[in-house]
Amino acid sequence: MSVAGPRPSHATTYLLRAAVTAPSVHRSRPWIFVADGDRGIELHAAADPRLLLAGPLGRELVIGCAAALFNVRLAMRHLGFRPAVQPFPDPRDPAFLARIGWGAYAPPTADEQRLYAAVRRRHTVRGPFLADPLPPPLVDTLREQAHGEGAGLHLVDDSTSRRHLGELVRAGEDEHRTAPAAAAPDPWAARRPARGTATAVVGVLPPAPAGGDYAGLTRMFPTPPRRWPARTGLVAVLGTDRDDRTAWLRAGQALERIVLAAAVHDVATAFHTQPLELPHLREQMRQTLSAGEFPQLILRLGYGARPGSAVTP
Repeated sequence: MSVAGPRPSHATTYLLRAAVTAPSVHRSRPWIFVADGDRGIELHAAADPRLLLAGPLGRELVIGCAAALFNVRLAMRHLGFRPAVQPFPDPRDPAFLARIGWGAYAPPTADEQRLYAAVRRRHTVRGPFLADPLPPPLVDTLREQAHGEGAGLHLVDDSTSRRHLGELVRAGEDEHRTAPAAAAPDPWAARRPARGTATAVVGVLPPAPAGGDYAGLTRMFPTPPRRWPARTGLVAVLGTDRDDRTAWLRAGQALERIVLAAAVHDVATAFHTQPLELPHLREQMRQTLSAGEFPQLILRLGYGARPGSAVTP
């Protein structure tokens, strides 16, 4: 975590330490935080060509930033304050995603404390899970967590849907491997927030990891997919009723809320985006696998991991 300018306050640093543990596609961490004095924190999107492949408006970019936004909200609740979130406060600046201010004092609930305790425990698995299924009450809880952020969590649990998802994932994987990787023009290149009231800028954008983030899911779908492997885990599609920046901001916060609620019960998560980065495949998913909502992410959830499989805290 790099800091430019005067160091942020202890409270701001506390919030940012929680924020940067959020998951993001390709582990890009595409966010910049600006500490705005006593008024709170600004959240800005940092340009990342890997995510701009998802579209000129950077859908996956916003989703990743929104997951970090949820962690800021949760850390504020842990400190006993209500977060006052103003999304997209400057219409002229598409990269200025939110301003988070300190609201009224209110003790955190037991559920909020449990979610906050999971911030450091949650981890991403790239590979199979144990065969143990998630209990139905927990699945219902995860759906409720998504609904609480204005999103839907749609299970892919019947054989026809699972076969179709496997085909879409393989098609997306094939296109990514054979088509030249031509990133869309970057509308935010060389942009950094410059605001007179800012006391600090915190940016986190590590180099791209070796290899892709797609390992795991295609191996979970045999060819032909005669039987759904038990170690694939629970497979679901996170969707929203709209497909604009506001919806993407909701989707990212719902994602992190689901991930943390799962981690409370020692359930790990895997993310997959292959067909969602290609418009024609994403539209097929919308029509067949996400109850008509716009699919934003494919998730797998399950217990544990086999020895030697990749685990990302």
